[in-house]
Amino acid sequence: MNMFSTKQGTKSRAQDLFSARVAARLDQASQDLPHGVSERLRAGRMAALAHRRVYELSPVAAMSGAGGAWHLDPAKSLWARLSAVLPLIALLAGLAMIGVVQDQDRAHELAEVDTELLTGDLPPSAYTDPGFAEFLKRAGRD
Repeated sequence: MNMFSTKQGTKSRAQDLFSARVAARLDQASQDLPHGVSERLRAGRMAALAHRRVYELSPVAAMSGAGGAWHLDPAKSLWARLSAVLPLIALLAGLAMIGVVQDQDRAHELAEVDTELLTGDLPPSAYTDPGFAEFLKRAGRD
């Protein structure tokens, strides 16, 4: 046994001792609780246990873990492996397409604004004039 495993064993025992002391203190303190509080705690524990049992029996829970859906067995065919990865590929392609479309829409909007600025009645330098900003503020109040 090396020094590392000895430290691990000591640490584990210390954690076990601490958890036992905390559990004993909680048990002792629970004796002093009013009846209503202890009944609510009991109902909460029962609900948590019922929820845990439902989760353990659900098919989603059965697929999560070490032997879950992403574990690719070498005995499976190529098509079975591709069908496991295909939804992820489709999701990534969809996200990339959304990004491209949004970039094109934004470029089109900016081009429309630039076109309006350049073909409008005012010269582009008027938009940078501080007096124009004041004019817009006053026009908004009227």
